[in-house]
Amino acid sequence: MAQVIFAGIDVSASKLDLVCIDENGNQLSPARSFSNNAEGANALVDTLVSLATKSNVSQLNLGLEATSIFSIPLRDFLLDAPQLKPYSVQVYEINPSLVSGFKKAFGSRLPKTDALDAYIIAERLRFGHLTPYSHEVSVTAPLRQLTRLRLHLVELLVDEKNRALNLLFLKFSNYKQDNPFTNVFGRASIEVLKEFTPDEIAQISIEELAEFIQSHGKNRFTNPEEIATALKQAANRAYRLNSKMEQACEIALSLTLQNIEHLKRQIKSLDKVISRELKAIPQTLTTVKGLGDVSAAGIIAEIGDIKRFKNEASLAQYAGLTWTRYQSGDFDAEERRLTKSGNKYLRYYLVMAANSLRVHNEEYKAYYQTKYQEVQKHQHKRALVLTARKLVRLVFALLCKGQIYKGAVKS
Repeated sequence: MAQVIFAGIDVSASKLDLVCIDENGNQLSPARSFSNNAEGANALVDTLVSLATKSNVSQLNLGLEATSIFSIPLRDFLLDAPQLKPYSVQVYEINPSLVSGFKKAFGSRLPKTDALDAYIIAERLRFGHLTPYSHEVSVTAPLRQLTRLRLHLVELLVDEKNRALNLLFLKFSNYKQDNPFTNVFGRASIEVLKEFTPDEIAQISIEELAEFIQSHGKNRFTNPEEIATALKQAANRAYRLNSKMEQACEIALSLTLQNIEHLKRQIKSLDKVISRELKAIPQTLTTVKGLGDVSAAGIIAEIGDIKRFKNEASLAQYAGLTWTRYQSGDFDAEERRLTKSGNKYLRYYLVMAANSLRVHNEEYKAYYQTKYQEVQKHQHKRALVLTARKLVRLVFALLCKGQIYKGAVKS
């Protein structure tokens, strides 16, 4: 009699393929397919219960690939299915790369089955050395949807800003180089671009232009006349487009600037929701001076259960904050590339947090400056990523111990 059932479930958008094996690798029943919906999931669970009863087992290990969004509803359904409550159930989300690598080990010895991937998942599950999906991860999973959406919006914003800069060069060729505003995409700068062409800026009086700048800059400029003068000088040096091209660029730039403003509002609104959701999760990361709610939320959401990681080095590897090494004979390259093979979301929020800490936290500011001065090339990028790697040690320590930050964490 089987002691444990290992169930491999191959998930796609439309269906679920199920293969069940025992601890010796024997397939317990023919592969079956179900619709990937609540009705199909109920039928899949009934099949598992029937097989468990027939085999007289109480332990069910259920494995499914972490295939984008398609596995999430089924994973949560299996965790909460009332039919499975009498059994000891462990649900595993398996990285597709693990399944793919395991499949290659079989070579030509694979069985002839309609659900080959489900069989491989079941075998990988039987092989072991996997961590089951935990309650701690399920607590942070909803937050992960929000923090990943935020990164998506930030990437869209970067794309729109790049598009705007290209259009801006056509409309006002030297605006970016001669721009007297601190931020090209600041409120006053955008309003100037929306309202005036280079010809109109060249013709308007300095006093009128200065008044326009000050009113849209919320009276924060100490010398708007100086900004207006610089703008007029830039306008006089700019290329002039033919009327058709000028009109097309005006429309394209105006709509792109509207997109930028819309994305900024969405990110600002989402940040409030993320901060609110973070308050429901016990954590001590925000006790670190300079580490804000959004960065902490992104880090916590991607880590989930810190017990998944045996040490801070494994956490850094998961984030992709490790470096390749090129060595040949006596030569050891000084420049090393970041592997970037890990979780891009966790890496993004760790770097985002490091960028804030280098400004607001004296310990991390000093560390960043030290790393910045060590090399002559890529100084900021290198120092920032190394600061993020240092932050990993602190994050691991705080999440493991649940303690409030009291100072430097020794490596």
